[in-house]
Amino acid sequence: MGRIPNGINGPIVGKVGTVIGSSRNGKAYVKGPYKKRTKKVTRVELGNRNKFGMSQRWLKPLLDFVREGFSKYKKTSGAFVTAKSHLLLHAFEGTAPDIRINPALVKLSTGELPLPADMAVALTGPGQLQFTWDAANIDYSHQYDQVMMLAYDIEHVAAYYHTTGQFRSTGSDTLNIDPTAGKTYHIYLAFTSADRSVQSESVYLGAITV
Repeated sequence: MGRIPNGINGPIVGKVGTVIGSSRNGKAYVKGPYKKRTKKVTRVELGNRNKFGMSQRWLKPLLDFVREGFSKYKKTSGAFVTAKSHLLLHAFEGTAPDIRINPALVKLSTGELPLPADMAVALTGPGQLQFTWDAANIDYSHQYDQVMMLAYDIEHVAAYYHTTGQFRSTGSDTLNIDPTAGKTYHIYLAFTSADRSVQSESVYLGAITV
């Protein structure tokens, strides 16, 4: 039995006859009943399913980071869904079934916030990454932007990040990671405005093996 919580003109929640009502991101939707598939899954469809699954698994440990980095899409398609869509379209290499995700092509943040010059990262001690950027000639309106830092150990599915780091005006910040030797981290940097209303594009700074 379906419900109409907001009256006769409101959205349907549940099933009424052959109509199913649901909502997503505050918007109401109706759809028909599920129909069992009778055709065999094609090779192309299997390939697309494989890519979709790989994208989902790759981004899952970074959920909170991409929610901030793609926050302007929260009320439309969704931050995580948008990040995954970009990965699917731009970050895969190879020919099925031999495909892989290139970390250098993945975007974990997007937006109009300007990026500083001379962004870099270095391993400065056991389990310590130092991010640096040019803090000179910063526009007054951007001095309190905060750095977003991420180090992703893809092999061991471990991510270390901070979405509200030091102010842009400081020129540097530090991120702590697992100091265990032999692990490789893929490094990303971006910026978010002081009021969190806008972010920058993320930048891939390469891979570091500790």
